[in-house]
Amino acid sequence: MAHKSGFVNIIGNPNVGKSTLMNALVGERLSIITSKAQTTRHRIMGIVNGEDFQIVYSDTPGVLDPSYKLQEYMMKFVMSALEDSDVILYITDTLEVPNKNEGFLEILRSHKTPIIVVINKIDLSNQTILEEKVDLWKELLPATAIIPASALHGFNLDTILNTILAHLPQGPEYFDKETLTDRTLRFFASEIIREKVLTTYQKEIPYSVEVDIEEYTESEKIDRIRAILYVTRESQKGIIIGHLGKNLKRVGTEARLELESFLNKKVFLELFVKVDPNWRDDDNKLKRFGYTQ
Repeated sequence: MAHKSGFVNIIGNPNVGKSTLMNALVGERLSIITSKAQTTRHRIMGIVNGEDFQIVYSDTPGVLDPSYKLQEYMMKFVMSALEDSDVILYITDTLEVPNKNEGFLEILRSHKTPIIVVINKIDLSNQTILEEKVDLWKELLPATAIIPASALHGFNLDTILNTILAHLPQGPEYFDKETLTDRTLRFFASEIIREKVLTTYQKEIPYSVEVDIEEYTESEKIDRIRAILYVTRESQKGIIIGHLGKNLKRVGTEARLELESFLNKKVFLELFVKVDPNWRDDDNKLKRFGYTQ
């Protein structure tokens, strides 16, 4: 039987459930999931293998109009995902206005890559609204299939997989069959810590924070991690730390426990907070944080 392989890139506006779908399709928790928009900042690969196929999924940041260089780099991840895809999974949901981002939809219409539209969060809708959404997307975006789904509840994941396989080209393995992702442990440590920042703090604070893993030392029984949380203002530093360090301790404890579960070993985690007013517009810092390609 011929072997199929290819890059299936997950694209869509913020907060439609791209990361939830990515994790569900891969079967592992690789991308941050929170209720906040713009949670994903990087392009994260997750690899699914079968006897006669290999799918390399990519979760990407939500489509947006950049306000500073960080977001410009995030959009570069999205555009590169368009260019190197064998199949595009365009994710929308039952709550989103279909023509919310007409400019980006126009870009998609010009692509010859097979596009599968996934209407996520059908558990938050009803049959009438869903049928209306399907009809609207048939008009808005030429697609090989429009699939209603619930990534959170695992509904129609098999249909998505089978549709992908039907459009995946024949090809060799790009990665060893045992490989799950192209990302390092340092990357996942920073993402787990950043997720705890997102779920702990409110308003603009999480969007002003970047996590830099300054040191990561592995050993058989315990990994030792030293991380810097960069913020843009001194007042944010005070909020991150909290009275007598209470807030930062909470973030550290929750991140350590999740890291120990992820790594299946003990973790010693140190967190520090630094102020850098311009990190979101500093090319050198953004390169250090992994935003340049």
